[in-house]
Amino acid sequence: MPANSLCFQSINESAAQIAAGTLSPVELCHAYLEHIEAREPVLNAYIEVAGETAMKAAHVAEAEISRNGTRSPLHGIPLAHKDIIDVAGLPTSCGSRVLQNNLASRNATVINRLEAAGAIVLGKLNMNEFATLVPSEVFGPTVNPWNGAHSPGGSSSGSGVAVAAGLCAAALGTDTGGSIRLPATFCGVTGLKATHGRISSDGVVPLAWSLDHVGPLTRDALDASLMYDALAGFDAADLTSRDHALTSASNLSDAQLHDLSDLRLAVPTNFFSELTDPQVASALAAACDVFSDRGARIESIALPELDGLWSIADAIIGAEASTSHAEHLRDRVHEYGEKVRKFLLRGQAASAQDYVRARGAKARFKRKMLSCLETFDALLVPGALIPAPPLGARTVNINNREISVLDAVISATCPFNLSGQPALSLPSGFSSDGLPLGLQIVCRPWQEHVALRMGQAYQTATDWHLQTPPASA
Repeated sequence: MPANSLCFQSINESAAQIAAGTLSPVELCHAYLEHIEAREPVLNAYIEVAGETAMKAAHVAEAEISRNGTRSPLHGIPLAHKDIIDVAGLPTSCGSRVLQNNLASRNATVINRLEAAGAIVLGKLNMNEFATLVPSEVFGPTVNPWNGAHSPGGSSSGSGVAVAAGLCAAALGTDTGGSIRLPATFCGVTGLKATHGRISSDGVVPLAWSLDHVGPLTRDALDASLMYDALAGFDAADLTSRDHALTSASNLSDAQLHDLSDLRLAVPTNFFSELTDPQVASALAAACDVFSDRGARIESIALPELDGLWSIADAIIGAEASTSHAEHLRDRVHEYGEKVRKFLLRGQAASAQDYVRARGAKARFKRKMLSCLETFDALLVPGALIPAPPLGARTVNINNREISVLDAVISATCPFNLSGQPALSLPSGFSSDGLPLGLQIVCRPWQEHVALRMGQAYQTATDWHLQTPPASA
């Protein structure tokens, strides 16, 4: 098999070959490093490639597997992670000059859990500065492998691009307003934001602790299930962590994937329909047909008021982020990029009343949303209201209405950070310009296994997730 082909296999495919002895972790790791060397100068997905330590880990994994077999499907699998997550011995820069020389002394909990499963760290991935809306001024923007003139999504841009372009088998990202799901949508990969508190954020530099989520970006929903199994669980070191029973979705039967008649699904009547690109709306309707064909009952539903949610999230993010950055804002304020500095200073200037009001509004919205979905297994909505916008675009025309690009991308994802619900983003088609489109499956809290089952069922009936960017050919 050509080395390049190995880089586009799913974790599940590579794991089966490693377990059977037909693929070596050393061979697989070497293939990824070769592919990174070839594609990275164009894509700029990595901040740090840890090639030497990755190859050492691959040799260790190969020896362990030859003696005792694989300890999990992730054993010997090369992964890479957003540069907001601590990996001992590697820099955690968060895409900023402020932390450019910050060397992590320990692993984040999520890295410990992946390493316990036998996974290999290939390196750290590019991102917007401190997980805001602004690409890094230090390391430069990451390039969408489907079309370099369009956004790859943020803030986990490097994670989305690296998975789509075959530069790692899967990646970790973070999501405060959509930063896993938007890169997944715009890059044509699968992204999971689990229930808030389900996956530890210990050792992850915060943007806004009450909205931050850590989660995987993968080639498909089965791989997301495998990553979820390794990552999820209570962590006493994380104050947002919650102890709740886990249900795996990584070993489902054909019947569970082909017969969804036990599921009742909701499609909203008021999810910014007049502001959704017609191609996105058409892809959502086609996805609904797939679930309906497998027996799922699909009903229309009116969601709670959605207008103004970003202003609530923005107030919370600004206050919490400026608090986390208080020391650096005092001592190193001019090392921030201009837009990030202004955002943090604006948050610092906000009143306590503004923050308390925003937290109250968040709680009321969450209560209304969960009540609305109480009798449904999942909600189906777009991954974003538009395909990946052109770089630098500030507005977009939808149905003869000019709206801001920020509203068009964040409106589909931000509600579920405020509600803390699990949301799985899947490739669901392509625009007329060849840009990926996305679907979100949103479930009640702690029901990740339902979203992952539905994602696998959808991907057994479609092949959008199997497409690879032309730039990676």
